[in-house]
Amino acid sequence: MIFRQRIHLRYLLIPLFVMAFSGQLLQAQPETPSKATNNTVNQSVSWLKTWPSAESKRKDKSFGKVVKAFVLGKKTPPLIRPYAIVAASPDTFWISDQGSNNLYLVQNDIGVVPSYVSKSKHELSSMVGFCAFFGNKFLLTDSYSKKIYCLNPAKKNLEILNDKLVLEQPTGIAYSKLKQEIWVVETSAHRISVLNKDGELIRQIGKRGTGPGEFNFPTHIWIDAKGFVFVVDAMNFRVQIFNEAGIFVSQFGSQGDATGYFARPKGIATDSFGNIYVADGLFHVVQVFDIQGNFLYKFGNQGHGEGEFWMPAGIYIDHNNNIYVADSYNARIQVFKLMHVSP
Repeated sequence: MIFRQRIHLRYLLIPLFVMAFSGQLLQAQPETPSKATNNTVNQSVSWLKTWPSAESKRKDKSFGKVVKAFVLGKKTPPLIRPYAIVAASPDTFWISDQGSNNLYLVQNDIGVVPSYVSKSKHELSSMVGFCAFFGNKFLLTDSYSKKIYCLNPAKKNLEILNDKLVLEQPTGIAYSKLKQEIWVVETSAHRISVLNKDGELIRQIGKRGTGPGEFNFPTHIWIDAKGFVFVVDAMNFRVQIFNEAGIFVSQFGSQGDATGYFARPKGIATDSFGNIYVADGLFHVVQVFDIQGNFLYKFGNQGHGEGEFWMPAGIYIDHNNNIYVADSYNARIQVFKLMHVSP
């Protein structure tokens, strides 16, 4: 795969629009949202690290790394516009980068693009969804090629999951360990397609609309440990929840410019307590809701410092409740730790 940078007009206009029209939100503190709730928030989020950090940049510019890159004739491209993350721990995680069309493996603060990715025959020009798969493999979607790819680090290859599968603008993707099913969002078709492990279609859920189980340009998706499916129904400005069989359970959210509402909902994830995290690109914030959809608290605001965001996109939460946010237009990943505070 040849390293390229493509600058589209929309990528230049979006940041200008955001800076002109979005308001600053307060730093992460529990507060009473416009839709009131009596829930007591016994949690706090603390900032852990950023990648690339100043230290990792120094390592990349170290004499040994420079000499090695010169001898081998290759150099890891910089992170430009990270979009999605899948993590094992704060020391080991994968990043999909829409800006460089690459996949990065970060281990102990050093990020590389594996050669089997950079030299792949497949062109990853519009990566969106990224999730863990069975057998320590990963799945990713590319909305331009309309394909699902399977990344297998053990075998050092990147291949199309099912070349016969026809999708319409695949974006979010998630794998259900309980059902051994792949759920993929087809944004322009306003539906979810459910596949088996070989990428063969089992069933489809939804159509365009505003009712329960209907969608208007859905994007991101997350499946929790109990098999519940959370879908960002982006242009309906809400989150819809389904059970493992695809039956509608509940929904929450609406459009607005106040805390507890959505403007540009993107990445979604859940913690081990059942709370739901939604990254909002236009608010430059992560909002946290309980399973009933009641707003609990938020963290982040627009900026470039620690714990601040500029158009965040993907979000991932690991089994230890470490929270990873793709801080897209700051060209970095920020990692936070969820602390459960005793009453």
